[in-house]
Amino acid sequence: MRPQRIALHIDELVLHGVPSAHRHRVGEAVREELSRLLAEQGLPSGVDAAALASRLDVGAISVTPGASPEATGASVARAVYSGLAGGGQGR
Repeated sequence: MRPQRIALHIDELVLHGVPSAHRHRVGEAVREELSRLLAEQGLPSGVDAAALASRLDVGAISVTPGASPEATGASVARAVYSGLAGGGQGR
């Protein structure tokens, strides 16, 4: 079986409570973790790409106070990945 090509574009990522100085590190961690999840697990079953085309809202994400930007980004990526299966209706 040939690997599936997946293109995911995140135009805007809104994270309240994350210092702006950390935005690039958080963003890179999101990209790395999402890439890893998609490479290892593929798309979650039940993904409706048409329904996700304009917006994916994964709801509130709990992050440990004082967590590194990398840990925050990884948590965000896992929430986005889970949100793909749920059609972006929150968690």
